[in-house]
Amino acid sequence: MQLKVPEHQVAGHIAKDGKPGPLVDDKGRFFKPLQGDSRGENEVKFYESFSTNTEVPDHIRRYFPAYHGTQAVEGSDGAAMIVLENLLADYSKPSVMDVKMGSRTWYPDASEEYIQKCLKKDTGTTTVSSGFRISGFEVYDHKELSFWKPERKLLRGLTVDGARLTLRKFVSSNSLSDMGSKPDSAFVSSVYGSSKGVLTQLLELKAWFENQTLYHFNSCSILMVYENESILKGNDDDARPQVKLVDFAHVLDGNGVIDHNFLGGLCSFINFIRDILQSPDESAES
Repeated sequence: MQLKVPEHQVAGHIAKDGKPGPLVDDKGRFFKPLQGDSRGENEVKFYESFSTNTEVPDHIRRYFPAYHGTQAVEGSDGAAMIVLENLLADYSKPSVMDVKMGSRTWYPDASEEYIQKCLKKDTGTTTVSSGFRISGFEVYDHKELSFWKPERKLLRGLTVDGARLTLRKFVSSNSLSDMGSKPDSAFVSSVYGSSKGVLTQLLELKAWFENQTLYHFNSCSILMVYENESILKGNDDDARPQVKLVDFAHVLDGNGVIDHNFLGGLCSFINFIRDILQSPDESAES
């Protein structure tokens, strides 16, 4: 089995201090290291539950990575890994964005130390004010013909207007490394607004979250991806925008209660996308 480091990871854990990072194979699978504390065990527990839960509608399952169990992987000190669908396997030039959802990223019964750590991030970013924050993104720069990814510390300093500007940049064709440039929002209709676009998918998720009481998705992210190869060939309609939920280490049982934290963040994010679609030529100051 040939494994390699993912080319387009924009957020989450990476290999450092001797600990393995995520890997991908050539069969469309993504290997995510099991975190050593209860988080890894909790994420496996969620995937086992979700993959067999008959109360989850089939049309909602497509918004979650397919789960292929756990596996010890050679070459990473035999570390146990969760084996998932590689969400980018079928994309050759993907633009990717990771959006952490909710106005609170800590979970009930967390330690005071963990809560304070989360609060510092939540209050210092758009998490509290907007119900989400952009954790990372990578876009294909159509002028430079290369990928561009801003530093994470730059994203941590985003204001609400800065987040709106970044969501425009994500669907723009002009030079992206120039943070002062006005995004042209060239792909806003095909990525955000098409009949199978991001907004349609988010609204389908929202309809489920308005009723689902199975799980509470603490500190989960929405991953958005679209294909640039087709756009480069002049076919904007084949951008294949996709929305997926990822990162389930802090998911808890819903116990019959709606997940208002995630739902509130999702509604806010939908409003941002909708505003951009309604006024694609406007630019906001970061």
